Amino acid sequence: MVIYDGKAVFEGIAIGRISVYKKQEQKVKRVKIDDIEAEKKRYADARDTAIEQLKALYDKAVKEVGESGAEIFEAHQLMVDDEDYIESVENIIETESVNAEYAVAQTGDNFAKMFMEMEEEYFRGRAADIKDITERILNALSGAGGDGIVSDEPVIVVADDLAPSETVQMDKDKILSFVTVHGSANSHTSILAKTMSIPAIIGCPIPLSEEVDGKMAVVDGYEGKVYVEPDDDILAVKKKLLLEEEEKKNLLERLKGRENVTLDGQKINLYANIGNTKDLGLVLENDAGGIGLFRSEFIYLGSDDYPTEEEQFAIYKQVAQTLAGKKVIIRTLDIGADKQADYFELPKEENPAMGLRAIRICLTRPEVFKTQLRAILRASAFGKISIMFPMIISVDEVKKIKTIVDEVKKELDDAGITYDKNIELGIMIETPAAVMMADELAEEVDFFSVGTNDLTQYTLAIDRQNQSLDDFYDSHHPAIMRMLKMIADAAHRHNAWAGICGELGADLSLTKEFLAMGYDELSVSPGRILPIRKTVLETNVSEYKKEKGL
Repeated sequence: MVIYDGKAVFEGIAIGRISVYKKQEQKVKRVKIDDIEAEKKRYADARDTAIEQLKALYDKAVKEVGESGAEIFEAHQLMVDDEDYIESVENIIETESVNAEYAVAQTGDNFAKMFMEMEEEYFRGRAADIKDITERILNALSGAGGDGIVSDEPVIVVADDLAPSETVQMDKDKILSFVTVHGSANSHTSILAKTMSIPAIIGCPIPLSEEVDGKMAVVDGYEGKVYVEPDDDILAVKKKLLLEEEEKKNLLERLKGRENVTLDGQKINLYANIGNTKDLGLVLENDAGGIGLFRSEFIYLGSDDYPTEEEQFAIYKQVAQTLAGKKVIIRTLDIGADKQADYFELPKEENPAMGLRAIRICLTRPEVFKTQLRAILRASAFGKISIMFPMIISVDEVKKIKTIVDEVKKELDDAGITYDKNIELGIMIETPAAVMMADELAEEVDFFSVGTNDLTQYTLAIDRQNQSLDDFYDSHHPAIMRMLKMIADAAHRHNAWAGICGELGADLSLTKEFLAMGYDELSVSPGRILPIRKTVLETNVSEYKKEKGL
């Protein structure tokens, strides 16, 4: 038995044979050509083929992992059609009289190198996307097929790294787990693995050779270990854990329809975070009580221009009607930082995470803001909609927002358009400033929803995308826990309710703590609803407080 250690990115146990996945990378030769226009046409045709493949991958990913997990394939389509990339390829073909394969490979290398040299971790991560689309275009030029897993039985996929397209192209029924030598916990592939509920380990120094290929192994996504040719004792222990996992899944299914009430009668709402209407099926399938975070910015990110009022209204109306009276909290656009839409023409910033983003854009571009607010308010006549505003740091901002909302309401009244005149207005608490002003802010709004991802980042002064700082990043830091208690207390002092919509809300090790703090709502990815419900139903909050001396 040989044991390899790595970093777990999704928990679970997998037992089966290893299949070493090797990329069939193109070997590109530099060839002189005579007909430049014909070569440019070959490149254009390959580009069209790549885009068609990516559209098919997008449709497949939507069905398997939902809209948010499929977004990467829309992004890759845009990258294939990027003017700078296209111009670079065509320029190399024209000026050097070379084949399209060489021009594409050269452009891919240049662009990947450019991204790798950028300071922002987010942009460095895009180098992998450039390599992925470059390889796809090269395959289209050569007529090569995609890679896959050749096996009659489900296997543990072991690879150097996996691009998102490679992950989605694999037959999910043939994959027990994947283990990679490289990769990041925040990479698109890791996110897809979590959405697909496949145990996964990255940063594992496992050999990519016949030394492990075809051998029996155990992947422990709790410990971050891979056991190759495990002994009988290890195999028995892990088989027992796997059986327990299956039993837990079956038990969770029985929790559907149950009310989220603790043993001592404390209730909490469990809502879902989604990015688009195509995620609605996951919301209903996992028995969420409502939508605690509808990320409206994806409407903007998926458009080539500002989405119109009618386009937005149709989407918000569909969500409200589908949820049939359950609460739907729509976050106003949160563009900026790592979410960029070219047509906004935002200035280049040294530190975009602390720059012109979210509510700051809305308040400086009131017509864009009003268009969205009109669409949301009109849709509120068809369901139970609330509006939430991100990145708030002051009472003055909230008062400006409320003034604009009142102006939009008057416009609708004058036009005789119906809407929910008592629509809830809330804010996201994701800055230390908002925490310190929580009492004053609670007097102005109906609810708080804590964005723990940004709150942790800003409080600890650590870029959460920077994997070199993983050892310093602590989402359970005492300062964060104290802030969360302060937020809930301030909301309740002023008759507002408090929820959490960041990733920390799905952390089962903190569910009892959030109940003890008095949170009224947790909004998480749809697949986490039932596991949290199980913890809620098994918890006696009064006893927990006594144990902790609270």
